[in-house]
Amino acid sequence: MRIEPINLSCFKVLFFFLLWSSFPHQIFSEEDSLESKGLPRGDPASENVDVNILADFIQSLDTKFEGIHSIMVLRNGKVISEGWWSPYQAEDKHMLFSLSKIFTSTAVGIAVQEERFSIDDLVVDFFPDDLPDKPSKNLQTMRVRDLLTMTTGHQKEPSLKASEMSVRSFFDTEIAHEPGTHFKYNTPATFIQSAIVQKVTGQKVVDYLRTRLFEPLGITDPFWRENFEGISLGGYGLRLRTEDIAKLGQLYLQKGKWGKKTIIKNGWVDMATSKQVSNGNNPNNDWSQGYGFQFWRCRFDSYRGDGLFSQFCIVMPKLDAVIAITSGENDMAGILNLVWDKFLPACLIDPNKKNNSNISPLKEILKRLKIDGVAGNATTESEEVFLNSRYSLGSNSLNLDALELNQDSHQDPIRVTLLGDDRKIEFYAGHKSWVRGRSDFPNGLVFDLKNEPLAASYGWEEGHTLNVKVCAIETPFNFTMKFKFTGDDVTLSWVPNVGFDNKFGPDLVGRKEK
Repeated sequence: MRIEPINLSCFKVLFFFLLWSSFPHQIFSEEDSLESKGLPRGDPASENVDVNILADFIQSLDTKFEGIHSIMVLRNGKVISEGWWSPYQAEDKHMLFSLSKIFTSTAVGIAVQEERFSIDDLVVDFFPDDLPDKPSKNLQTMRVRDLLTMTTGHQKEPSLKASEMSVRSFFDTEIAHEPGTHFKYNTPATFIQSAIVQKVTGQKVVDYLRTRLFEPLGITDPFWRENFEGISLGGYGLRLRTEDIAKLGQLYLQKGKWGKKTIIKNGWVDMATSKQVSNGNNPNNDWSQGYGFQFWRCRFDSYRGDGLFSQFCIVMPKLDAVIAITSGENDMAGILNLVWDKFLPACLIDPNKKNNSNISPLKEILKRLKIDGVAGNATTESEEVFLNSRYSLGSNSLNLDALELNQDSHQDPIRVTLLGDDRKIEFYAGHKSWVRGRSDFPNGLVFDLKNEPLAASYGWEEGHTLNVKVCAIETPFNFTMKFKFTGDDVTLSWVPNVGFDNKFGPDLVGRKEK
């Protein structure tokens, strides 16, 4: 769901925007160093960014939002600020959700420049075996261009579940409007782009991009979830690191060039990031500024890719700046508003203006970044009576039979184990520290998570209540679990930070086995 941004007083931001528009922005030089695995690092002052305002921007992200996981800020091709909210780390991949779309459209652009197909080719021509018995005129006239611009003509979005989404399900959904005339956000349309690339190249999109995009940019071990037929989902399902997101933004900012190599032709970059279709008329709404080839146009002559729960790749050409953000946060509009309100003024226009070079306050802010853990004490003798025990669980929708809580000593992590249906969900939680591991996690929270990297911490409340927070660190999701003990009985409840239906998990009730 797209969230309408709040009304802002834009005078200050507009003032800085008009100033920056009147000065030529710096062009990033094509240095051989870009061909190394990491982006070059710099400091704010050297790249003409006010370090105090930049620090206030990062601090504001930390105080106004509970779910930011990482941020990387580039100016003039250099990383001038980067931070991860503990327990998230630089080497962690992250679910991109719809931010995956700009990688899929990049694959389309590369395939087009290799003359594999044209954006004016008809979609049905790629899949003659998947056509309905009587394909509609609108289906027969749909072009690749219409997939890219979300103007396929659908009034209702086809199924986007990985277990259901296919070329055939896309073709079988009614196309109520003439393609090219009606904007409708359509994740399966991006899946069809992925399917086309796979059909004409014989490679899944993730593999097709490996030598053409990922390896040249130093992006390693990309993971892309597939549908039931083995096709990369395209519109979501990609996991990459924060720096990988920033690299793609920098590539587009550099008009498709990376060092001395041309990855994507300039003409494609211009088409993909410019307004191809209208998607609204609200000047203060970043979802109404026009849509390109899977890129959203933004206010202040910027553009972005974004994904559910606030995954962002924001490109500001006139500032020669890129911001990458990963999150587990619902307020996407609020984050963008903060970028415009706080980051734009940090970018100085006059290169001769004296700039504060003391980055110590900024470093301290970045060093302290962490998401909220759980309140409570370490285990004491009064709580240890509940541990090193097995609890039989009553009937529940998760089909879990037993709960075990174990701790070797008061200073050690607590091991939480849930058993049932021939599965074992197990992880460790530290007191005032995050303990990393891997485990499945049950459905009923958001969706099944299989062998996910996790980090967990615990604390005891008065009244014999154990709080445990579990972060699925490659996803937007974390779960606050509460174990309430009364004699030999325990009740387990949990609350997810974000989800698709905002439902809490079902309570589990258990009794200690003798």
